[in-house]
Amino acid sequence: MRIINGSVFDGEGFVERDVHADGGLFVGEAACTEGDVVDASGCYVIPGLVDLHFHGSAGADISDGDLAGLHKMGAYEASRGITALCPATMTLPEDVLMRAAQAASAYEPAADEAALVGINMEGPFISPSKVGAQNPDYVRNPSAEEFRRLQEAAGGLFKLVDIAPEEPGAEEFIREMADEVRISLAHTCTDYDTAVRAFELGARQLTHLYNAMDPMHHRKPGPIPAAVEHGEVTAEIIADGVHIHPAMVRLAFQLFGDDRMILISDTLRAAGLEDGTYDLGGQDVTVRGPVATIDNGALAGSVSDLMRCLTVAVRDMGIPLASAVKAASANPARALGLDAERGAIEPGKVADAVLLDKETLDLRAVVLRGELLA
Repeated sequence: MRIINGSVFDGEGFVERDVHADGGLFVGEAACTEGDVVDASGCYVIPGLVDLHFHGSAGADISDGDLAGLHKMGAYEASRGITALCPATMTLPEDVLMRAAQAASAYEPAADEAALVGINMEGPFISPSKVGAQNPDYVRNPSAEEFRRLQEAAGGLFKLVDIAPEEPGAEEFIREMADEVRISLAHTCTDYDTAVRAFELGARQLTHLYNAMDPMHHRKPGPIPAAVEHGEVTAEIIADGVHIHPAMVRLAFQLFGDDRMILISDTLRAAGLEDGTYDLGGQDVTVRGPVATIDNGALAGSVSDLMRCLTVAVRDMGIPLASAVKAASANPARALGLDAERGAIEPGKVADAVLLDKETLDLRAVVLRGELLA
């Protein structure tokens, strides 16, 4: 395959060049055999997006533990240019999480479905005081033994686990598990000093920045400055136009730099569907337009997929396109330990690419593993 006449993202900006793919991988021109030619005139060509924090879409949720549902999610996400998935489980009993892990381990994508490259364990090791839309009935203290049981069932797919570092057993969990899985601070009441300690012990991420954590204050700085000051920590952010004011999204990119920001969608099963009432971890969620809430009025994730979050970040929030593309492709791939194979349009990497209209940023085409999606 050749993609011609496009402005191709090179990791920092855009260059006019052709892209070649063969055998499902990007290759140099000399290694490209005959195949389809995609004319990208008037388009940006960017890597396939990587969403490392979303719960579901197209009526399905990873926590359902349903293989058919994962295939629905894979098809929908691929159609939107999200070609690598790391869906997030909820705060649920271990047996429910076990079924989700087993279903994920059995997933093999069809030709029109995104790859499932990991699982993000968002709960249950969170603060009972910052549950957000998580189910408080199943919050529990961190357990390395429970995590390892789930990891075995998942065939090693758990790439992220979320922790409230102030909870009993959290420090011990981070110390023991930091070399086995990426640890992210989430749904937490932690103060600055406790967050600093967690990062010193090996935590390396901050889950949905600003949401479900204490805000910055000049006398009580909280976890955000602690994350900023530690150069290896990345920060997720939901740029759906609902969760966070544009000024705070811009501030986050300025504080962390675009190499350490990760755009996420945090979508529910309602993504891609009409308004209505849907299940999230055993709780009802009401969706009206781009807003999803539980009964108490708290925001309950998003219904804007990662491609929409990218375009909102650029068009409505003033984030440079190159920075947003990094934050939705290379940065999450690196956080998941997959940067040798994903997140860039370079020879040897999986040939996932997205064509965006230069004028509108509308999605024009998706190339998935070297094949043009219909």
